[in-house]
Amino acid sequence: MKTALIAGGTGLIGKQLLILLLASDRYSRVIVYTRQTLPLHAKLQQIKISGDNLPDLPDATVQVDDVFCCLGTTMAKAKSKEKFYKVDFEYPLDLAKKGLAHGAQRYLLVSALGAKKDSKVFYNKVKGEIEEAISKTGYPEVHIFRPSLLLGPREEKRSGEDAAKFFYSVFGFLIPGKYKAIDSAKVAKAMLYYASNSDKGIFIHESVDLQGF
Repeated sequence: MKTALIAGGTGLIGKQLLILLLASDRYSRVIVYTRQTLPLHAKLQQIKISGDNLPDLPDATVQVDDVFCCLGTTMAKAKSKEKFYKVDFEYPLDLAKKGLAHGAQRYLLVSALGAKKDSKVFYNKVKGEIEEAISKTGYPEVHIFRPSLLLGPREEKRSGEDAAKFFYSVFGFLIPGKYKAIDSAKVAKAMLYYASNSDKGIFIHESVDLQGF
């Protein structure tokens, strides 16, 4: 039985992935970094984030197998490039290092469609930079997921996304497959599926490839 480490477990993809991890017979323990207090579960171990950094795992001897990163914010919510960079680059990289320190062999990262380290768009640039950074951390196996516009119930309102979802609902049939919006539940299912992968290497999963989950 394995141990999963997840950050971003209360977000759109993360909360659905957390449910899948807890229900899976593949994992006997699921450790989650969270600022919120989550409902108790026999498998669940919560590590509360109270400051600007991810705390170390309280048990230095615990073995982690798979690390899932569902962290992500928007410029509108972060309100500055520095805070956006903190959530979308520094936290995921720190999570990777903590996982490695506990023996993790697989890292699964939620990125975004259009991620490119030399992009002139700040959002895409940071996503591309974290993809590259994670790929160089030394994990034997890395899976990068690049979903397009995410569909699903968010707790917070994102006006830009709401407008895009309305446009998609009306004109979605005109949008090429690569750019079609995707249900967040499909991304979560894909992450769990690829966590059982036995191949070594770096794998990038584009949004169009995730639509079948």
